Amino acid sequence: MNKKIMLLGSGELGKEFVIAAKRYGQYVIAVDSYANAPAMQVADTFEVINMLDGNALDAIVSKHKPDIIVPEIEAIRTERFYDYEAQNIQVVPSAKAANYTMNRKAIRDLAANELKVKTAKFAYATSAEGLKAAVAEIGIPCVVKPLMSSSGKGQSVIKSEDDIVTSWNYAQEGARGDEVEVIVEEFIDFEMEITLLTITQKNGETIFCPAIGHRQERGDYQESWQPASTSEAHLEEAQDMAKKVTEALGGAGLWGVEFFITKEEVYFSELSPRPHDTGMVTMANTQLYNEFELHCKAILGIPIDEVDLLNAGASAVILYEEDKAITPQYEGLQKALKETNTEVRIFGKPITRKYRRMGVALVWEKLGEPVENLVEKAKKVASKISISDKSN
Repeated sequence: MNKKIMLLGSGELGKEFVIAAKRYGQYVIAVDSYANAPAMQVADTFEVINMLDGNALDAIVSKHKPDIIVPEIEAIRTERFYDYEAQNIQVVPSAKAANYTMNRKAIRDLAANELKVKTAKFAYATSAEGLKAAVAEIGIPCVVKPLMSSSGKGQSVIKSEDDIVTSWNYAQEGARGDEVEVIVEEFIDFEMEITLLTITQKNGETIFCPAIGHRQERGDYQESWQPASTSEAHLEEAQDMAKKVTEALGGAGLWGVEFFITKEEVYFSELSPRPHDTGMVTMANTQLYNEFELHCKAILGIPIDEVDLLNAGASAVILYEEDKAITPQYEGLQKALKETNTEVRIFGKPITRKYRRMGVALVWEKLGEPVENLVEKAKKVASKISISDKSN
């Protein structure tokens, strides 16, 4: 059970995963493109490399000889994962899953074309002119996303033909890796977006956490809450889709599967083969085990029973909204945590940038409390945390 785990990507989600892994006595190497990333602060050791450099990736795998590789971000030379699996290294959830889900084209083609899962209409473009043709095919309004990005970077909504060139340029600026292609999606007039945390096990059934609702701005999550008020029929349909896609990709771990819910239908949106940012709400005592602990259990082959909901909870991000990059320090914790059933997680990112998530506020109450009230309370807690320049 004592495994050597290499974490590829060391942000706030990776940090919580490392904490969970250390509690089970695992040895963790945290890897990212910059020093002092959040997960590095709690891992056993770390490496700083460009993970899009396949030779650099091979070198640290050869150096550390991990038993398990856990990707946390998209910008990785994931095609190398097939070679690592051939070396009997466990890739989480699998090399196929990592390769398909790191690229929106691969996962969308699998879901819509092979598995016949309901999605928004979509098309691809490799140039501004190609984007114009794709927009004409899909219709306005529509959503443009880089094939490889995270936290909403490079995503925009086209509301008129005048937006096409701007959206193309914005997608290129926000893309990760060396992909220039974008996906153009039909704009779905949804009632809510949900994340269905889906757990695939080495020797057990696929199980689901209670649905999580969330709100986004600029393609990035701002608040999430659990439980989301979905109908039983819609929830069963989402679970069926999530099971189909995760089974096709294979492997063990926790997945964040996103859906649009309309009055009549459920649409598969995206999938992450790892803990999801909206799932940080599970740190608000909503479940016996949070998403990071569940991911760790699934990876290590520890059996997981059904995930029961203990409390209702909400999360709200603590954002840095200024243009100037600073070395952050935080004030207001005493005021923020004055009320009962509140908590704050500061991620420990060494530098800010505009709209960067720097922490999250968490609140919870007994089941039955309206989630709208909890969301407002979480936003209030988050607003009391101020970020200033440590160097001043």
